[in-house]
Amino acid sequence: MRRLIIGIMGPGEQASADLCAIAYDLGYHIATAGWVVLTGGRNTGVMDAACRGAKAANGLTLGILPGMDDTHLSPAVDLPIFTGMGHARNAINVLSSDVVVACGMGCGTASEVALALKNGKPVILVRSDSVSEAFFKQLAPGQVQVVTMPDEVVERIRAMDWHK
Repeated sequence: MRRLIIGIMGPGEQASADLCAIAYDLGYHIATAGWVVLTGGRNTGVMDAACRGAKAANGLTLGILPGMDDTHLSPAVDLPIFTGMGHARNAINVLSSDVVVACGMGCGTASEVALALKNGKPVILVRSDSVSEAFFKQLAPGQVQVVTMPDEVVERIRAMDWHK
């Protein structure tokens, strides 16, 4: 069986230090579980922090970048994919992920969560606001899980039925 690819989505420049610390822990725990960490690949916010966490655990990181070169590439990305697609790359982020984990919320993250739900992907919201939780749970009852701690994400993913 191939390794699971876990997409960690979240704000870039608007990410707080607290959110980046959570993303770092997410990347670390996911890599420790032996899974691949996929992010938007940029050197800012949740994307960079999650990749740095994964690298601290000797994990493999995949970055789906909006541009056509490594100008804004996180140094913690092992495999960069340059799309030249701008925000349209969100579809690649989601469709390439077995599970989408949203760490924080912004317009780009909301679009990724919506695409994940539309495509039947499991979604885990980490430390999200109550409005986002209610909205996405209403859109796809039973498809969205909410956790507060990064290590809970690994527990939830392990509990999913991967033999469908």
